[in-house]
Amino acid sequence: MPVRQLPETIVNRIAAGEVVERPASVVKELVENAIDAGASRIDIFSDGGGRRKIVIADDGSGMTQADLALAVDRHATSKLDDEDLLAIRTLGFRGEALPSIGAVARLSITTRHAREPHAWALRVEGGDKTPIAPAALSQGTRVEVADLFFATPARLKFLKTDRTEAEAIREVVRRLAMARPDIAFTLAGEERAPVTWAAALPGAPGQLIRLGDILGADFRANAIEVRSEREGVVVGGFAAAPSLTRANALGQYLFVNGRPVRDKLILGAVRGAYADYLPRDRHPVLALFVTLDSREVDANVHPAKTEVRFRNAGLVRALIVHALKEGLAREGRRTAANSASSVISTFRPGSAPPANWDWRSSPSYPVGGNASFATPSFAERTQAAFDVGAPSADVRHHEVAPDLLDRPLGAARTQIHETYIVSQTRGGLIVVDQHAAHERIVYERLKASLDANGVQRQILLIPDIVEMDEATVERLLARGDELARFGLVIESFGPGAVAVRETPSLLGKTDAASLLRDLAEHMAEWDEALPLERRLMHVAATMACHGSVRAGRVLKPEEMNALLREMESTPNSGQCNHGRPTYVELTLTDIEKLFGRR
Repeated sequence: MPVRQLPETIVNRIAAGEVVERPASVVKELVENAIDAGASRIDIFSDGGGRRKIVIADDGSGMTQADLALAVDRHATSKLDDEDLLAIRTLGFRGEALPSIGAVARLSITTRHAREPHAWALRVEGGDKTPIAPAALSQGTRVEVADLFFATPARLKFLKTDRTEAEAIREVVRRLAMARPDIAFTLAGEERAPVTWAAALPGAPGQLIRLGDILGADFRANAIEVRSEREGVVVGGFAAAPSLTRANALGQYLFVNGRPVRDKLILGAVRGAYADYLPRDRHPVLALFVTLDSREVDANVHPAKTEVRFRNAGLVRALIVHALKEGLAREGRRTAANSASSVISTFRPGSAPPANWDWRSSPSYPVGGNASFATPSFAERTQAAFDVGAPSADVRHHEVAPDLLDRPLGAARTQIHETYIVSQTRGGLIVVDQHAAHERIVYERLKASLDANGVQRQILLIPDIVEMDEATVERLLARGDELARFGLVIESFGPGAVAVRETPSLLGKTDAASLLRDLAEHMAEWDEALPLERRLMHVAATMACHGSVRAGRVLKPEEMNALLREMESTPNSGQCNHGRPTYVELTLTDIEKLFGRR
């Protein structure tokens, strides 16, 4: 078959396949054009999931008659001052969107520039342009796209249901609205009730208002402002407290110079920053904005402009990790699970017993119960109701210094079930999980020792010999240097066995066999791509768990108060290094609400 030049219409349809993947792609391109035109308000309407109709109207600068004639030609753009593709300061710059849309749909553009006496209109159907004609429009541009993919019917077969396509449009608009809180957006269509996001004030407060409007009140209530800057690169935004998580990474919104992107580098940095706070199967909710010189980032990597490439990727990653860690450490004890509202939501008042309920039908009533048990006296019943046994540890009111009540975590009052410490503050009460709290304390000590002069070791008089399968032994010995940095020194003891020579002093007496088996399980999930820092933190977290106060241990009053004081001075003490809360708090006001006093 001889080589031949393809017709222009076919070339345009092939190009459209790269740019116009689905209706949401059309909305993204057209809204970005409106943003670049300086619009302060953008209205989006879709019908049939965008398949039948898409309308984008803005109050931007509009186009002159001459500009409109060129706008639907391939590779015609007003967004590049010269041929320098490294100086990209706008969202769209390829000059492919409008001609690509016109090649596969019925495109109608009505626009008015301030210098023009009236508006102008142009239609493109399947790549065929109509002459420009006068039209009526007060300001800006109105773009209507009808019968998407009518010129390429095969593409219609790959579209999903109208509801799914409408949701994809909604997600695109959400991302663009997050990037530009100074612009008002309205999203409407047959598939949904109209949604309006009003323009917000500039700066971080306005940004948080827009993020809260889109991501919900929970995010606004738990958002932590983060910021880091170095060498002209600025990372800012808001990240949710560690207990506000999702089962996937879809709640992570990333922007580079105002452009919504999906970047593996940034997602990996986020995962690393939250490694100390979240369980493995949970993901944080956040919106991060990276701002840097346009010459330091390549936005021309993907036709849809959803990916970027950084000149100094290491610097960007380091700034993201630093910003997140600094913000999370600053709000160390602040998590949604600690708040009174979250605690109260777990209380579900039981339904009242029916009027004809017989207490003798209760499961607690003994089978064959005798009359003397079935009909106790009133005094006996009252006394039995309060006979619940003594607490594990009890601190009398007069034994506590009054000034402790003013401390953030208050004064310890009692220990219940040999697991939880109950403390009193001036404004309520706090319940602490002693193991989770001490686990975080030991973990932070290990990290501090590692950063300072290494973890102090204790030499075992008689080495512990731990037997495991040969594959596990090899895995542990291969990571021997990393374990030694935390004071755990091991060596081979023949096939299928490891000798533990030294252990970290911070852990005290520990079960070496159990510790090594847990470490081996974690190591089985690692690969060489996992950074050394992350691997070391996994080791530290596992050691901290084994070196902490266990549930079931009775604590003395002075031990309970000492644990509370250490929590107050320990970074990130609001949750353990597995992401679980270390304490919950109830204010006196909320306690009174539970009992109907308010």
